[in-house]
Amino acid sequence: MPLGTAIRHLKKGEWDKAHAIVQQDESKLGCWAHGIVHMVEGDLGNSRYWYRRAGRPFPKDRDVDREVAELVAALKSEGEPEVGFKNPEAPPPRPPAQPRNRG
Repeated sequence: MPLGTAIRHLKKGEWDKAHAIVQQDESKLGCWAHGIVHMVEGDLGNSRYWYRRAGRPFPKDRDVDREVAELVAALKSEGEPEVGFKNPEAPPPRPPAQPRNRG
């Protein structure tokens, strides 16, 4: 999922990589993510523009971590897959155990 990838880049401080993704997403959440990217970059005028496009108030305290956390929550509430960090070396999840036939 592109926004999930953008969020992972933001969490790593890679705003330029995140920007390459969010500038292609015209959704409300994409515009919000775009505003966050410009906040990290320090371009507050552009950030305010994208917050307006997203229909969100610009955060007075400019707390990027809180904004990212709220964006993640919004993505989850819309049924998007998990956007946290994944360990590429972790084994795949095990399927649920099948009940035994005791009859």
